[in-house]
Amino acid sequence: MEETLLKIESSDLPLESVYRWEKERPNSVYMTQPLGHGQVKDYTWAQTIDEARRMAAHLKSLGHPPGTKVAILSKNCAHFILSDLAIWMAGYVSVALYPTSAPDTIQYILEHSESKLLFVGKLDAFEASTTVPEGMACIAYPLAPKNNYTQWDEIIKKTEPIEGRPVRDLEDSSLLIYTSGSTGKPKGVEHSFRSIVAGPKGAIKIFQLSKEDRFISYLPLAHVFERAAIEIASFQLGNRVFFAESLDTFVADLNRAKPTFFHSVPRLWLKFQQGVLHKMPQKKLSFLTSIPILGGIVKKKILTGLGLDSAKYAVSGSAPIPPQLIDWYRHLGLELLEGYAMTEDFVCSHISLPGKSRVGYVGNPVPGAQVRISPEGEVQLKTLGNMTGYYKDPDLTKDSYTEDGYFKTGDRGERDEAGRLKITGRVKELFKTSKGKYISPAPIENMLNADLAVELSCVTGAGFAQPFAFVMLNESLRKQLANGTADKAAIVAGLTQLLQQINRDVEEWERLSCIVIARDEWAIDNGFLTPTMKLKRGAVDDNYGQDMAKWAETKEKVVWQ
Repeated sequence: MEETLLKIESSDLPLESVYRWEKERPNSVYMTQPLGHGQVKDYTWAQTIDEARRMAAHLKSLGHPPGTKVAILSKNCAHFILSDLAIWMAGYVSVALYPTSAPDTIQYILEHSESKLLFVGKLDAFEASTTVPEGMACIAYPLAPKNNYTQWDEIIKKTEPIEGRPVRDLEDSSLLIYTSGSTGKPKGVEHSFRSIVAGPKGAIKIFQLSKEDRFISYLPLAHVFERAAIEIASFQLGNRVFFAESLDTFVADLNRAKPTFFHSVPRLWLKFQQGVLHKMPQKKLSFLTSIPILGGIVKKKILTGLGLDSAKYAVSGSAPIPPQLIDWYRHLGLELLEGYAMTEDFVCSHISLPGKSRVGYVGNPVPGAQVRISPEGEVQLKTLGNMTGYYKDPDLTKDSYTEDGYFKTGDRGERDEAGRLKITGRVKELFKTSKGKYISPAPIENMLNADLAVELSCVTGAGFAQPFAFVMLNESLRKQLANGTADKAAIVAGLTQLLQQINRDVEEWERLSCIVIARDEWAIDNGFLTPTMKLKRGAVDDNYGQDMAKWAETKEKVVWQ
């Protein structure tokens, strides 16, 4: 066990922080919101706090008691952050929902959280009749789809701002964050104001960030990763935040922001790489970057094309990332660092230290975190970011902690001599073959995902003699298959070679009997991925279960589903 100290003070809390910037930097731009067609709107600190105060006054006028839950359903935008500030100023608790959630999930969360009001924001589509409980009051953001709700701007125009500097206690409830549902119904994770500032404060200390740094917000703000790394960190720093408009404009949005600190998830890091290699094959890239002087120019051009030429630090989190992908970015001159955290610890967990990282390891404990490995190999954490508990589920909360206060992560891990943590799989993802051998799928999936032809993979095979793998091919190959231009023989040959390589590197009982090429695109909207792009193993089993026995017994090494 090791302990890294971090002191949390009331001045670190969100409201105290933003009041400071309102006073010290009223005319500095805080947020830049795209409006479409290349147009943007800037919000200074003075404008930000004024709008939040006016909305807080309106919320208070509705007469709800302190601690009332207020929900937000929106893609990332300036009004999402304005809503959080208003909710907190009014004495309430914020409940954010993923904008890609299915209607029944939205209904479940709104009812389970007992939210009394819903902010409806920037969304691709919205059907109120199938989503919002009857009688629930709604307020619409300016970027919301067409609706009949009370409009944000109308409220701001006619409402006087709340007086004084309303603040919250360290132990007050601040957020309910619902998990993405990769293992069943979403769980409501309740956090205090103390717990939501610990992780960001520790990261700011590690990366030595300042008000001069620039962030871009594009991952779901309903997820703990974005909420901590963008929203709470920017409250503490007083720096500038840019928002992305859409997937189609993302490169332009990145180049507008020129982020100095950038974070993403493994699947998007992979897509960025595939986009580069689609224009310049790896063999040519390796040759050009090996040439003195020219190599530096090529690397700089690639990072500039990605909008990451100003990034001092880049972080990957939310799911395991293949070590080869980290090496690829580092070869370009971008020190991609891996982190590890959970909704339950509000990213007060682990991060790779600049200049001291080890590829394949998720880093050292951040300030404010203690870690240990149980005799069974489980990673256990005691941090200043630990949740208050699972909302309305005291039994699950109790079961999730050891008697001495460590959270049982469910992840298996090991640590090296420098205290860096390596995640070796999920305790609950272990499955047993018919030979009685336990298989940890994550390390094998990392080997599969490192291949450029593979975008996602899932290793399964409980009850069969040997495990086998499903793979989803990368986007370029999927398009070629759809239009009939793919070289199927070459794809099979490549995956056969990959299978042979993996089977040489794993234990005998871990060797894959075959690779199955999935016909489906695994996406959020068809239930294969969570809103944070994690694979739902249950969805794989549900969709392909009836054919698993056939694939487990096949003599072919690569099978088309």
